[in-house]
Amino acid sequence: MYVLNAKDVRHYAKGVGLRGKTDRIDAQLIARYLAKEHVELHPFVPPSAQQRELERLLRRRTKLVRIRAAVKQSLNGMRGFAVEVKGLLARLDALIKRIDIKMRASIEACPHSQEACARLQRIPGVGPLVGGGLLNTLQRVPFGSAAAFVAFCGWDPRPSDSGRKSGRRRLSKRGPSLLRYLLYNAAMAASRTKAWRPLYQRSLAKGLSRTEALVILARHIARTAWSIYTHKTLFDAQRISQQVLT
Repeated sequence: MYVLNAKDVRHYAKGVGLRGKTDRIDAQLIARYLAKEHVELHPFVPPSAQQRELERLLRRRTKLVRIRAAVKQSLNGMRGFAVEVKGLLARLDALIKRIDIKMRASIEACPHSQEACARLQRIPGVGPLVGGGLLNTLQRVPFGSAAAFVAFCGWDPRPSDSGRKSGRRRLSKRGPSLLRYLLYNAAMAASRTKAWRPLYQRSLAKGLSRTEALVILARHIARTAWSIYTHKTLFDAQRISQQVLT
């Protein structure tokens, strides 16, 4: 079974010159798309009950964190609401903590998952939340290479060249936005660590912006996570140092 991106299929319809849109035309188009492109498609891998639960908890936690930040920012400096705001933030913090406990229990229920998550969390900048997100994706989808995992995360640059023209490259931003969000947060934390700081500073020294340097760092973290999970190894700070020197 394949799960198609509706936007891609619509672009395909325009590319083959379809002039109308009805249920019958859509069905014929999807059949044509699968017949022509199925070799390049990846079959849908349904998540297990544990993976579905962990994904749901990750999304709910991310939503709560954003709500907490919005509440704190919108009511910052307003007089007469300090007690109510403090109480609301405390309740949100308690709810987030309960989700963290439930996520940890879900991972610890499987010894293999617990061991893999522990190895991922040895990457500087990767905590329980990012480790759980990485683990959930790497367990579900069999990536053949680190580059494939980076592309799945949406961190791959899209070339826009034609003849002698070399266009500006932008990130594809395909794949799960939640995982990109988690990896970007991990990069911000990693940029302040001893292991990753030299790589981050080298990007800044090249004239790149802070955001661009963090994206590069997020790509490195994603590649490292794939390697550690796939080959069952541990984080090696010396290999990161060698990348800086080269």
